[in-house]
Amino acid sequence: MSISIWQKDHREQELAYDAVVVGGGIVGCSTAYWLHRRQPSLRIAILEAHTLGAGASGRNAGFILQGGQADYLSDVTQYGEQTARRLWHFTRANRDLLRSELHGSAFGWRSDGSLTVAGSAEEDERLRASLSHLRSAGAPVVYLEPDQVNARLEATAFHGGLFMTTGATVDPLRLVRHIAERSGADVHTQQPVERVRWHGDNGAVLDTPELRFGARRVVLALGASLPSLVPSLSDTVRPVRAQMLATAPTDTTHIPVPVYSHHGGFYTRQLGDGRVLVGGGRHQHKEAEETSTEAVTPAVQASIERYLHRHFPWTQSLSIQQRWSGTMGFSPDGRPVVGRVPDHPESTFATGFTGHGMGYGFRMGQLLADLTCGTTQPEGIDLFAVSRFDDLEAATPSTTRQTAGH
Repeated sequence: MSISIWQKDHREQELAYDAVVVGGGIVGCSTAYWLHRRQPSLRIAILEAHTLGAGASGRNAGFILQGGQADYLSDVTQYGEQTARRLWHFTRANRDLLRSELHGSAFGWRSDGSLTVAGSAEEDERLRASLSHLRSAGAPVVYLEPDQVNARLEATAFHGGLFMTTGATVDPLRLVRHIAERSGADVHTQQPVERVRWHGDNGAVLDTPELRFGARRVVLALGASLPSLVPSLSDTVRPVRAQMLATAPTDTTHIPVPVYSHHGGFYTRQLGDGRVLVGGGRHQHKEAEETSTEAVTPAVQASIERYLHRHFPWTQSLSIQQRWSGTMGFSPDGRPVVGRVPDHPESTFATGFTGHGMGYGFRMGQLLADLTCGTTQPEGIDLFAVSRFDDLEAATPSTTRQTAGH
């Protein structure tokens, strides 16, 4: 397609900022918010390829949970007790910051707790074994027997579960937009960044199809698309699809808290208007869901429906109102990857949230803002450093992580 002289002149005008955040999801908008809090005089822009929250941040179930995996014992086994504990406290800080910094009424904040429940006897044993480790870490958690779990959820065939008093839920899209509004940033949507031209201490120039942006500091808060701008980080993230559905509403609240089950393979909640959200099933179709294609598939949707109707029989009379999918960025070991852009230390990046962006995002924005503003080692940065993959064995992808978009 040819362009006119007017279009050419418009594209060649450079919009100058002190900091540009690429990515209008929970992490990008949170970073802009905390940059503004750290230095109110900064001129900040958020560049988003589509609309705010168009990606995984606006397509998940809105769970604000603590920890990194389906059960805490898995984190202890994979990362060690100290790292698992620090991850839990990082995500607890995320929850507490959301509650203290923002207006929960603007995004449907509910903090009634959460349930991680077992779909098998083996998983039940793991949850029981997690209990002492969680309590040692200071987590407010109790174990519920199978009859207690099923009675509380009006469910069948679940085994025992762990009730965490600090679990919460939100409307994730409203949360992202609320944070962006309070960030003081100029939001530029429909502006996919096609190229970043780095200029050392002078920052960088970012080109979109329509505009050009200059900035001294750049933050790349991206999922699986990060390698398109920084190819050297291609080993840190891969695309994985998550699928969900929503039922028609019912007049009664049957599921009072968010539910996470089957090692994180399924997750469900009931909205205030009675609709039931349920997602997951990826673990039963792994190869097909290792993709960046955003599409719903009959096989995964059937797995989700079977789970819903088996464990919540009262949903069998509810029609399916909507189905959707979203692409997430998975890291090799299930932990986010955060740091300075290789060869461009004036800029930073974050990726690989492995379906847990809501659990990390607001606190991660604070960490990224500190790193961007020059803090050498912000608290917690070592948990997410790319250098941990120097040990090839530690970089082997975990086959037990089934988390997806809660």
